[in-house]
Amino acid sequence: MSIKITGYPFDGPYSLTSSLEKRSGVYAVLCAGSSTTLLDIGESGDVRDRVENHDRKPCWKRNCSSTIKYAAYYISGEKERKKIEQAIRKHYKVPCGKE
Repeated sequence: MSIKITGYPFDGPYSLTSSLEKRSGVYAVLCAGSSTTLLDIGESGDVRDRVENHDRKPCWKRNCSSTIKYAAYYISGEKERKKIEQAIRKHYKVPCGKE
């Protein structure tokens, strides 16, 4: 299963964070209702741990009255992860997090 976000093939979206791998990459938090919207985007050296322990979870819940789902684009280099995160943030107006 995969979803493309600004051309990048993300694994997911998944309903459970346990479906995410403990690998470095860019993560996407989505609200899946009648349409799917991007709530947040970020990067981490451990995608699963970051999403499971994220300080912006309350924002995700406030901005999604439906099902929150998670996706990841696994890539190792921190510089490249940050570049991808910023490119996606510029393309989408995400309600959680800042540029």
